[in-house]
Formats: sequence, C-alpha cells, structure tokens
Amino acid sequence: MNILELVAMALRTITAKPMRTLLTMLGVIIGVASVITLVSIGQGTTAQIEKQYEALGTNLLVVNLMGNGRAQQLNYDELMELELLPEIESIAPTVTKSGANVKYDRESESFNVIGTNDRYFTLMKTEMESGRALAEADVEFRNQVAVIGSEVAETLFGKADPVGQDINIDGSVFTIVGKLAAKGSSIGGASPDGSVIVPIVTAIRTFKLGQIRTAYLEAPDVDQLSAAQTTITQFLTATFKSASGFRISNQDELMNARKEASSSLTNQMISVALISLLVGGIGIMNIMLVTVSERTREIGIRKSIGARRRHIMMQFLMEATVIGGMGGLLGLLLGIGASLGWPLLNPNQPTQLSISFGLYALLFSVLVGVVFGLYPANKASRLKPIDALRFD
Repeated sequence: MNILELVAMALRTITAKPMRTLLTMLGVIIGVASVITLVSIGQGTTAQIEKQYEALGTNLLVVNLMGNGRAQQLNYDELMELELLPEIESIAPTVTKSGANVKYDRESESFNVIGTNDRYFTLMKTEMESGRALAEADVEFRNQVAVIGSEVAETLFGKADPVGQDINIDGSVFTIVGKLAAKGSSIGGASPDGSVIVPIVTAIRTFKLGQIRTAYLEAPDVDQLSAAQTTITQFLTATFKSASGFRISNQDELMNARKEASSSLTNQMISVALISLLVGGIGIMNIMLVTVSERTREIGIRKSIGARRRHIMMQFLMEATVIGGMGGLLGLLLGIGASLGWPLLNPNQPTQLSISFGLYALLFSVLVGVVFGLYPANKASRLKPIDALRFD
C-alpha cells in the first residue's frame, strides 16, 4: 500500500465523523493560529520600532540622569554652551511634569507637560499642523506659551483651531501658539501627541520641577557621533565629579534595547501558544486510542487476511498525521486572517506576516500528529488477530 492510498484511506476515515475530527483538531488549530498571529505582531512591532528610530536619524544621543540632589543637577545655560563645539549640532534638554491638570473652558484632562527649547521640534522630527513651534525668545523671556499635541487639541478643542486660545495648567495660564500634527509613539515610547510643550525655563520656575533629567543631542553627522558622545561624557563627569549617575545612549543602543524587549515578550507568548499545540497532540492521541478500540475487529480481520504489523501501524499513523496536518492548515489560514485583520481592530499595532514561519508552524503540526500518533498506531499493530476478532 503506497502513501497516496494511505492518505486517501485516512481522509475517508476522518471525514466519516467530521465533528469529532474538528474537535480533535481544535488544539492544533488554536496553537498554529496563535503562533502565526503572535509572530506577525512581534515582527510588526519590530518593524515599527526600526521605522521610528530611523525617522529620528542615526546621529542622535540621549542623556538620562539617574542621580538625585544638587550634585546631579544640570544648568541649562552651561549645557547649551556645548553647542559652540563643532561635534555638537544642537541640544534639547527636557523636564517633564506628569499628569498635569490642563483646562480649557469646561474641559479638563490630565496630560504630560514637557519643558524644552526650540531645538526639540527639529530633533524629534515633529511637524506643525497650525501655528508655530517654540522660539528661542520664548525660552529667553520665559514666555507663558505652549504647543499642544494632537490628542490634547482634540480632547480640549475638538475640531476647532486652538492657536491663540488660553489654557490653564495647574493654575497657570498659557497661550497656545501651535498645534503639532499627529505623530504616534516616539523615542523611548513617549508621544508628543498627548503632551503640552512649554519653554523649559518657564516650566522649571512655574511647576518647580527642579532639574533637567533628560537631554537630546545631535551631532552634525554620524561620523562625529563618537566625538559628541565623548564630549558629553567628559562634561557630565566633570560636572558631577563622577562617571556614574548618568547614562548616554545612541540610536542603535536604544533601538536594540526595545527590539530585544519586544522579541523577549513575543517569544514568551509563542511559548504559551506552543503549549496549545502540545495539548492538541494529546487530544489526537486520545482520539486515536478511541479509534483503535472502536476498530479492533477491523484490525483483526485485516491481520487474518494477511495484513502485516507495519501496514496496520502505517494506517493509524497516517490518520494521526493527516489530522495534525489538516489542523495545521486550518490554523495557518486562521492565523493569516487574524494577522491581516488585527490592524483593523487596533490601528496602532501593525503586523508583518512571515510565510516561512507559517510553514514551520504547519510542519510542526504535522510532526505533532506523527509523534502523538505513534503510541496508538503501535498499540493497534500489536493486537493479535484472534484477540481482535473476539473483541466485542
């Protein structure tokens, strides 16, 4: 009996009881579909991370201060003097007040307030939808002006143009001079869409924020990035009298860190999904054992007319393999559909299908059928004809 005959026989047998076959396949279907969907989400997230960091350029440095106290404070004017050096193109220090109460008329909501300078908008590659960005004069004269993100504008003003309107931020009045175009998540996971951006000196004095915690530095080009990183390291070491208490990261480091975190989470979810495949394999084995019990007399008749042990074993093993393969195929189709449909339900989460990984999942489902079909097939092949014929 050749392979095609075995496959045809297996298909006839398993389609004779379609509901039982479908329930048997369910674990494999869910496992394969879950693996494909999770992989496509993970790869989509990785591609999104790469796109975000590439949009910011490769010549950007991010400085984070981790210490506390006066010894770990940065002076804005001293930091900005580094722009006079040829290896540093521009600097955008930032301070942040989380969850500030922002009011307009009767509308009120909590948003992050970012204190920074005019360079921030260029370094973060933000675009203005209306009005203007912060100007150097706004920082110099401590103007009570603000640029708001798209989410803030929609929440407080709806479709109306907010430029020229006054908002109240924790009791202080600021005049809106600009509205940012929607950008989505940005470097470090932060998003200017849900932020109110004000002059840094104004923010420090008005909200008593105390110190600069983060600064973005841009080198003229990627070739001078190393020199810029050395310069800022020397400056911070001299300022704090210590080489600890701060961290300097370039774009590659930040991107790799986020990609590793995303990959680790995806791998953990895939591991959970693979458990479904194993559970599906156990289901296949249980049903095949029931099938062997139901067809004991058939096995006895086949053996009595000359069927050998390997023929019986191959027959039942092929049935288990076909069940695993069909479950894998249905799971593959379901996973592809879920991967394509997920961005429609969650536009902020892109997906990226991996055909090769889908084929691996399909082959693994076939392997699950083979492995978990071995024991029932072997049990069927060991039945003695006389005992099988007596079975009631």
